Amino acid sequence: MRRAVCPGSFDPVTYGHIDIIGRAAKQYDEVVAAVLNNVNKKGLFTVPEKLDMLRVETEDLANVQVAEFDGLLVDFCRANGIDTIVRSLRSVSDFDYELQIAQMNYRLSGVETVFMTANPQYSFLSSSLVREIAQYHGDVSNLVTPYVQGRLREKYAANG
Repeated sequence: MRRAVCPGSFDPVTYGHIDIIGRAAKQYDEVVAAVLNNVNKKGLFTVPEKLDMLRVETEDLANVQVAEFDGLLVDFCRANGIDTIVRSLRSVSDFDYELQIAQMNYRLSGVETVFMTANPQYSFLSSSLVREIAQYHGDVSNLVTPYVQGRLREKYAANG
């Protein structure tokens, strides 16, 4: 069975994330959308909230699981029998950064990284931009699903 992981912070999950996970699900028998639990970084959403959003947004993809990890991604891969990491590239600068990580991951564990180019309609999209637009009550309806949009409204209403 061919298994792959699509790792990220998913803070929040965007149409770009969903696109890459869906495309990976067509290429692999099983895909794990893995949320990084980075204790050194405070996100807008908690890890359980991110997991919930990912589960809702991938529920129609039968071969996609959602999980969390902390520490090294390659350790998560080894522990879960995953030999491929799927990463999205939006720009040349993404490639420079991602290539270094991919080479180190391979050196540490032999886990391969496969790069998927972002769908052009999402090539500008990032979670940080979505958070900034939503914080100022801008329209993010073409960037995230209605469910995530509602979660963003709730979060910013609660945070003032």
